Amino acid sequence: MQRMTKEECWQFLRSPVRTGKIATVRKDGQPLVVPVWYDLEGETIVFMTGRDSLKVKSLRRDPRAGMSVDDEGTPFAYVALEGTVTISADTDQGLYWATRIGGRYMGQELAETYGKINSGDWILTVHLTPTRMHGYKDLTAKYPQPAQQGRSR
Repeated sequence: MQRMTKEECWQFLRSPVRTGKIATVRKDGQPLVVPVWYDLEGETIVFMTGRDSLKVKSLRRDPRAGMSVDDEGTPFAYVALEGTVTISADTDQGLYWATRIGGRYMGQELAETYGKINSGDWILTVHLTPTRMHGYKDLTAKYPQPAQQGRSR
C-alpha cells in the first residue's frame, strides 16, 4: 500500500471516470452516503442534485461533506476528501455542469441530452472544496493475488 501524492489524488479523481460517494449528516445526526456523478473545476468537485433531495437538505443545514472515490479492481485504490460546499440554483450554470458531467459519464455524443435531462429549476449545482484529502494505491500489493480464472477445454 502506498500513499498517493496530492497530484496523484487529483489525477485519480480526473480519470478514468468513477462514481463518487458523498457523505453528509442528516438532521437527526445519522450519516447519509449516496453515489454521485461529478467533474472537477480546478481543485473543486462539482456535482448535481435535486432541489428537494435529502443530501441538499443536509448540506444546507451543515455545509460539511465527505467524498470517497475508489477503484474496485485489483490492486485497488481510493481517494477520500472532506470539505465544505456551496450550492447554486443558477439554471445556466446547472445546464453547463449537467452537460459537462453527462458527457463525462455517458460520452460526448450524449452530453447535450443528459444536460437537458439533468438541469432546470429542480436541480442544483454543488461545489465541494476539499480542506483535507488523502489517497492510497496498490492496497493489495503485499498480498498474494488470486490466480486468473480461465476455462480449459
